[in-house]
Amino acid sequence: MRNFFFVPLSLFFAATAAAQQPTPSQPGATAYRATTRKVNALVHTKLDLRFDYAKRYAYGQEWLTIKPVAYATDSLRLDAQGMDITSVGLVVGQQTKPLKFSYNQQQLLVRLGRQVPAGEAYTVYIEYTAKPEELQVLGSKIISDGKGLHFINPDSAVPGKPVQIWTQGETQANSAWFPTIDSPNQKTTSEISLTVPSKYVTLSNGALVSQTPAGPSLRRDTWKMDQPHAPYLFMLAIGDFRITKDTWRGKEVSYYMEPHYTNQARAVFGKTPRMLEFFSQRLGVAYPWNKYAQVVVREYPAGAMENTTASLFGEQAQGTARELLDWEYAGVEREIAHELFHHWFGDYVTAESWSNLTVNESFANFSEVLWAEHEYGPDAGAAQADRSLRNYLRDPSNHLKPLARYQYTDKEELFDGVSYQKGGSILNMLRSYLGEEVFFQGLKEYLTQQAFGTGEPHQLRLALENASGQDLNWFFNQWYYRAGHPVVTIDYQWDAANKRQAVMVKQTQPGEPFVLPLAVDIYRNGRAQRYQATVRHAVDTLYFPAAARPELVNVDAQKVLVWQKKDNKPMAEYAYQYRHAPQYLDRREALAAAQAQLIDPLAQKTLVAGLADKSPALRSMAVELLNLKNDTLRKAATPVLARLAASDSSVVVRAAALTALGKLKNKRYTKLFGKALESQSYQVQGAALQALLPLNPKLALARATAFEADNKGALTVALVTVYGQVGDLSHWPLVLAKFDAADPNGRFNMLAGMADLMGRLDDVTALTQGVTRVKTMAVQYKAFGVAKPLIGLLQELQQRQATRANSAQVATLVAQAVAEIEAAK
Repeated sequence: MRNFFFVPLSLFFAATAAAQQPTPSQPGATAYRATTRKVNALVHTKLDLRFDYAKRYAYGQEWLTIKPVAYATDSLRLDAQGMDITSVGLVVGQQTKPLKFSYNQQQLLVRLGRQVPAGEAYTVYIEYTAKPEELQVLGSKIISDGKGLHFINPDSAVPGKPVQIWTQGETQANSAWFPTIDSPNQKTTSEISLTVPSKYVTLSNGALVSQTPAGPSLRRDTWKMDQPHAPYLFMLAIGDFRITKDTWRGKEVSYYMEPHYTNQARAVFGKTPRMLEFFSQRLGVAYPWNKYAQVVVREYPAGAMENTTASLFGEQAQGTARELLDWEYAGVEREIAHELFHHWFGDYVTAESWSNLTVNESFANFSEVLWAEHEYGPDAGAAQADRSLRNYLRDPSNHLKPLARYQYTDKEELFDGVSYQKGGSILNMLRSYLGEEVFFQGLKEYLTQQAFGTGEPHQLRLALENASGQDLNWFFNQWYYRAGHPVVTIDYQWDAANKRQAVMVKQTQPGEPFVLPLAVDIYRNGRAQRYQATVRHAVDTLYFPAAARPELVNVDAQKVLVWQKKDNKPMAEYAYQYRHAPQYLDRREALAAAQAQLIDPLAQKTLVAGLADKSPALRSMAVELLNLKNDTLRKAATPVLARLAASDSSVVVRAAALTALGKLKNKRYTKLFGKALESQSYQVQGAALQALLPLNPKLALARATAFEADNKGALTVALVTVYGQVGDLSHWPLVLAKFDAADPNGRFNMLAGMADLMGRLDDVTALTQGVTRVKTMAVQYKAFGVAKPLIGLLQELQQRQATRANSAQVATLVAQAVAEIEAAK
């Protein structure tokens, strides 16, 4: 499962969610979370479901085949949330014998009537009604509720919005729509029959084995999964989907999308067969399931979910042909790789308990780097690895938690930057340490040994030890079972008398020092000599032969260590590093160093060189790091920026260059901005329109008006910005409509423009509407640190309205909104 929009929100507002994260000192975080004991083991789950769209109910019949584990038992305890249980019975031949049961709205306790010996399978029949909309249960920061079964627009009350039903099981929400033992260490085969209006398409785990009429305008579809999988990976989706089909090694690969987006199905998901082939070959274990489907649904609250054979994506995964022009790897394509890789790490071998979530999510995060590297080259893989590590590092609360976490307050807390980004970064580091061949041989052994079962880090370690012939306890102890990471400073000294180069590495993090094997490249005459070294102590001095002063000493030359470092190299060495060191991160580090030393001519030359970097991510970074108030830098950079703005192959770079030139407010670029407005990219158009605004507000307003019929993303934000500065009350309905239709990131990006327009309006109705929306966002996302800046925005609005006719009413509106924000929990 993948977080979609909360990381960007945390970047938009500097405040982090550190206070919201548990630490070992919080109540409940010190209790050891043992793996759920298996009294009974699921064997087979058969479901027959009908749906009441008006009531938002599911009427279910269930046949559960189970066998006791280790000891005889006379009872069965099932998770079943918020249901009406009609009857429970034991299936004996062709008959069902009623059984006694008790139910507390969370668990169903069934009395079997006799001691069933260990290993003897028995089948229980349950008839029930699931009422997910009446279930009062909280989810996580990623999944906003735990009701499991979601009805979307079931009464068709919202015109143009599709009617859908879909499920979300992780962590333990599938027991809201069928009774089960809702634990990741259970595995069961399944058969799910769905009676639905015949106009709709269904999707579930496994193969569609039958479709039969089920009454007037109804159809019964049966999906069968012959391989065992965890209950949280069960899924269904029902709606007006169009199916696009591919194949891979004779297996069906399909994409379920709304009819309007069918033409883009292969543009979005079409790389899936190649991903299947790449991952199968790289792991040495062929994709183990009988099909692979991907479905896009409405109102999904996260990124996507790796349900076995049928991954489910939020609506960010469908777009028009023009919207797809602005998509980046870090968006949907990364998610596609992530969810697919889970079908080995998470579905095929499942975390034994939520404490061991790393063997699911860390691997899926790591796959994002693997696919980027394979599809787009080493720089793209390194860029994705760098983004991932930075996401972990930017939240200090992440630094307090170990990767394998056996103490926590709530299992939902585990879906964080440690389980995902830190864990993926650790795997990338381990790949480098062991070497490509040995690392993937170890993964193959792990997958083969634990096939269709469960796993934990100890089993991963043993498989990697067997493949490598090395003891890896030291690695797992410090990276899996210990919190934090090394924080280091690096200093250098060349000893002319002894003809050697000293490298001083000082670890400053609390606790014991980390053991850090690393590569060091010593550059002389443009060539590098590589040395392997290991840092073990709080302060280590490493010595390398150097007959002359090196031109560059490059510590962690492979750029894979999980650490924070202060590298005390002079700018001259960073400039040399940019020109000669081969890695993406070598060049990124040099650009960052240049930005911090802009008075140095070498720093300026390095940033200008970065504008022509082969990596679009670094070209974009160089644009954003420029300080165009510096006369020398501006003269050197602006001709290059103009070329990038006009014709760079990356729309991200073009937009960044347009934004940078726009800040100069120089009329010489008016024609360039006007030309960029003809682009098919919304992102480029949005940057151009915002750049045009201060130069020719009247023309910007006219162009904005012309874009009202077709705008998305950055262009919509630009429209709101233009109307905010030069629009009037007549533009308010459109601004409000665009704001309401946007996702959370889009709404935050529109706030400045909307606030500008509100500051110039005298209409109390419009002002009330705007203040209400700001208040709602502040309350909804208060946990992410947005309350303070949004209160500031409201107070600034009050000041701007202070001399206008409705100042008193605005003051009252703002005071009430601020009070509600402050009172919200």
